[in-house]
Amino acid sequence: NHGNDNDNDNDNGNDNHNGSYNNYNNNNNNNNTIPLYDQAALQAARFAELSLGALANNQAPLALELSNASVMCLRNCIEEPGHELCLYDIARAYLLLGIFRSYRGDVVRYFKYRRVCMSHVARLRGVPHVDALVAAISFHDSWAYMIHNASEENIPDIDDVLPRPGGCGTGNATGPGSHSADIAGYDTNKNWIQGAPSIFLDNAAPAINRSLDALACAVRSCCDQANLQVEEMARQVGMDMPGSNSCAGGTATAQAVMANENELCSRNIVQSAQSLLNQHAGTSTAKTEKHGVRLMVLSMEAFLDGGDEDNTGGFTDKQVKNLLKVCEIILKNPHLLHAPGPLYHMVSNVAILLCHLLNGMHANCSASAGSSSESGGGVEGVLFDEVMDSFMAVRKLLNLHRKCLPVRLRCHGIPKPNVGPFRKTMSPEAPFVDLGETLMCASRGCQGFVLMGCSPCVAAERAMSAAKAHARDGDNLDEDEFQRELGDLGDDFNLDDDTLFNILSRIVQN
Repeated sequence: NHGNDNDNDNDNGNDNHNGSYNNYNNNNNNNNTIPLYDQAALQAARFAELSLGALANNQAPLALELSNASVMCLRNCIEEPGHELCLYDIARAYLLLGIFRSYRGDVVRYFKYRRVCMSHVARLRGVPHVDALVAAISFHDSWAYMIHNASEENIPDIDDVLPRPGGCGTGNATGPGSHSADIAGYDTNKNWIQGAPSIFLDNAAPAINRSLDALACAVRSCCDQANLQVEEMARQVGMDMPGSNSCAGGTATAQAVMANENELCSRNIVQSAQSLLNQHAGTSTAKTEKHGVRLMVLSMEAFLDGGDEDNTGGFTDKQVKNLLKVCEIILKNPHLLHAPGPLYHMVSNVAILLCHLLNGMHANCSASAGSSSESGGGVEGVLFDEVMDSFMAVRKLLNLHRKCLPVRLRCHGIPKPNVGPFRKTMSPEAPFVDLGETLMCASRGCQGFVLMGCSPCVAAERAMSAAKAHARDGDNLDEDEFQRELGDLGDDFNLDDDTLFNILSRIVQN
């Protein structure tokens, strides 16, 4: 079950789903007494999570049918006053349907489903486990924030169809005195949750939910910094970057971090997430290890480490250890690449850092006298072999996953090492892995890993080239293998989704 597997990693609230379902059944001695619209609400959430499992298992037709079954269930309960204990499941169903649409690259329907989910979250006062659902939304929102480079100008405007949940002003809930449901009503969160990490700052919230929200904030903060760096490089060389966000330095997240830098700066908040994860692991409620959250923490720690120019390849021992541990986790749990949030992008950037590590070790070896005639000698030789094995295994896994994604959602296309009889160059000065051949991700946060060490002029040119390439490929659906496979199957089901949105729009506007 993909839904339950992922709950072990990013806490979508699926463990807590059983609580509302069981409480509801306990209040009804006979299941036949449950109204049909309440039964439909409970079934909608289950079908939605099963559709994600089918998609992760490469069963596209089944995934579409299950997703459509969830939509039909929601249509059956949309105009009836469902029981309050079912409201959580309805909100979760809309969230999972949105995640399913985001996997298909359907940005418009993703933001519509997310908007409807948030409108239900705003009504979840007094319902347990709301913070788990909000933390899950925040985590997946960090992915949307990253791939759109924190720019809301390129997001489809759905306000005319589905107005945002209102009644809560324009601020951001940041303290333990505010309820998790308040977050849904703030105007700054209408497209993605941003600003101060409210769940993380709530000491009464469960540790795992606080950890997840902290990591989401760290991702957003790093994206803001990457946007500023790219735009500054473009200004230095007189380039006008497409899709530039002139307000990158003034985002709600950037303002929150600046106001509370000691607690919310990326490095410190990742350390807090690590502590909260360890705290959760020591509790009786920790059923299984949260591999996905652990992978996020290790990745972010490696990314934020300053490195060591005097050490092997310019990386500290802790960095190398964390990078290899991430590889071990993803190779043992490859389904994490299908998990909501930016996990897939984290692993891709870990692979890029392994390329830099291999290039540094290779350059040091080539510069040493007589090193070219020694094969794998000494400690550095053992480490090189281990890093090489990890890189090749993860690269193969990422390439297989990348082919299953829509073009616009793909992270880096990582080049292969310059080895073997068919390598492109025999020059001993050539890099072990030529990162100049990388097909870069559209996210500027991800591009920074590839462009490490490049001059501002080269970095700006490559970033601009990548932006234009993604804009061109995103419009050319004929090159998208994913769309060819699912497009015809999903056309009829898209009509059912649109019918659901039309009903919701009519209810909201009336």
